[in-house]
Amino acid sequence: MPATRTAVPRYRSHAGPALFRQGFRPFFLAAGLWAAVAVPLWLTVFHGGLTVPTAFDPVAWHGHEMIFGFGCAVVAGFLLTAIPNWTGRLPLQGLPLAGLFAAWIAGRVAVAASGAIGIWPAAVIDIAFVVLLMAAALREIVAGRNWRNLPLMLALLLLIGANVLMHLEVAGLADTAATGERLGIAVLAMLIGLIGGRVIPSFTRNWLVKRGASALPAAFGLYDKLCLLASLVGLAAWVGAPDHALTGAALLAAGALQLARLARWQGQQTLSEPLVWSLHLGFLWLPLGLLLLGLGVLLPMLLTQTAGLHALTAGAVGGMTLAVMTRATLGHTGRALKADAATAVIYLSVAASAAIRVAATALPEFYTALLWGSGLLWVLAFGLFVLRYGPLHLSPGPGAG
Repeated sequence: MPATRTAVPRYRSHAGPALFRQGFRPFFLAAGLWAAVAVPLWLTVFHGGLTVPTAFDPVAWHGHEMIFGFGCAVVAGFLLTAIPNWTGRLPLQGLPLAGLFAAWIAGRVAVAASGAIGIWPAAVIDIAFVVLLMAAALREIVAGRNWRNLPLMLALLLLIGANVLMHLEVAGLADTAATGERLGIAVLAMLIGLIGGRVIPSFTRNWLVKRGASALPAAFGLYDKLCLLASLVGLAAWVGAPDHALTGAALLAAGALQLARLARWQGQQTLSEPLVWSLHLGFLWLPLGLLLLGLGVLLPMLLTQTAGLHALTAGAVGGMTLAVMTRATLGHTGRALKADAATAVIYLSVAASAAIRVAATALPEFYTALLWGSGLLWVLAFGLFVLRYGPLHLSPGPGAG
């Protein structure tokens, strides 16, 4: 990400639905809806109460949709909103944005119905969304000569590769679904480490300066780069050799470094503003997830890797996406950057959901009850997000053109 930004361009006059005026609108709203629907749907399928005509087994379908459905929708909303800031070019709006959104919807339908329409048609339809997103993002970055953000295209390429790996196993060609799932999670975790490491200290600094605080977050520097490198090494090792002792050691080192990194950002001073502390709380799950994964590798008799996996997904991905989506929605629709009580409940609910889901792995005698409890809190968090912020996505907002 660049150190400086180009001025944000004016939006084209847009007479169509407000939903397609800005990139974050359809994708953040869809991410919230799909997160709120897919988890209880999967729980019902998992416990035999419902059948979905997908070629994926229930657990693989759940993992796939959380990464490539929910997670990639958030990535799309973020990139389509951020890239115009980076390049100074006009953003994707109107019919092109609606077309890209339709590709995302088609992917969700195709995967759910893959057992009926065929594995290969479903794979092509599903994979096409991130390919189209990458093409649109790459075009803008190249046209705007914004070379510093070109590495983000590598993240999209890796997500495409991870998705391909999952579909290959469903097609019976390779035993690669678990590797694809780990790669998808690792990419999302690295994006949180990179982007969160930029925006959290920046937003926190701005908020603290307005209140005259003397202790401010550490600026991005060499230590942050060391943390990202350590995380990259640990997560790459986990993708390729998830049970090796060196992988466990690398993950523990990365988790410890990221935990110290978070402590440098003065989160303890932000407890009066949910829009700020939610970023710190969401990021906290990244080092916790790395540490739990490392312990799961080194001490499998005491802790399974599922604990770390869900700390990274339900905790880091779930918490950070809600923190970013709420803040971006308020800011980009012209509302005041101030969280209400409902927004605070959103943040606390997703954190509690993640904590209970992690605890379920260590308490097998209460597994089913904890799984449903975590799922209900997850639905509360994302359902409340849709109810509270959905109307903002659907309305033009103050001063909209």
